[in-house]
Amino acid sequence: MRGLLDQIKQFVIYDADKEFYAQVFPDSVPRRDLMRLRRMTAADLPQVLAIERQNYQFPWEEDIFKDCFKAGYSCWVCEEQDKVLGYSLVSIAVGEAHILNISVDPKEQGQGIGRKMLNNLLDVAKGRAETVFLEVRPSNVGAIALYQAMGFNEIGIRKGYYPAENGREDALMLALQLF
Repeated sequence: MRGLLDQIKQFVIYDADKEFYAQVFPDSVPRRDLMRLRRMTAADLPQVLAIERQNYQFPWEEDIFKDCFKAGYSCWVCEEQDKVLGYSLVSIAVGEAHILNISVDPKEQGQGIGRKMLNNLLDVAKGRAETVFLEVRPSNVGAIALYQAMGFNEIGIRKGYYPAENGREDALMLALQLF
């Protein structure tokens, strides 16, 4: 039975009881608890790309997301009533997980959606990876604060990793040991 539940959780993470309580007692359940996390599909790409373009000066193009699907990466969206609020992607291989992207609609930032998606990626990686890695722009102080609060530690710098308006920007390399 546990294996079946784990398989179902690979596609949708959602608690119907919370939705029921939210309808009966509207103030009893925080909004972020009602947001669904589910596997990203090609049908999500228009909304995902819209968020990507709002958040990044040098956004990923549709082909990159499609390549992530083809490679079998774990790609997720966080949605509320069929509106994509954010998305996240992780690659897992040979005992390591690499968070490729976590992005939240600018109008929805600061409400715990990034943390919810990061927790999901860590859950996906548990049992399949010993260490989770990611890169982040030093200028992205909000993301850095979240990663540090979740236990990530700086392990190095990748020089010239990100495209920037005036050339390239370094990336902070962060890692988290999973137990």
